[in-house]
Amino acid sequence: MNGRQERERQKTQLLRQIQQQRLELSACRRHWHEATAPLDRGWHTLLSLRSWLMVGSGLMAVWSVRHPHFF
Repeated sequence: MNGRQERERQKTQLLRQIQQQRLELSACRRHWHEATAPLDRGWHTLLSLRSWLMVGSGLMAVWSVRHPHFF
């Protein structure tokens, strides 16, 4: 084989390797999203309840100021 054919063969091999790596990354990304989906849902639930938690803690603060001997 001459140098040009060898380079073309290497180029083809590298392009196949790159394509395989892309497929593996895509599969890993999909697996990662599936594995972390419950955590993401829980986090979004906490974020959606954050305003209610602030209101509740404010009410508890006001109540504890008005009734200091309860605790």
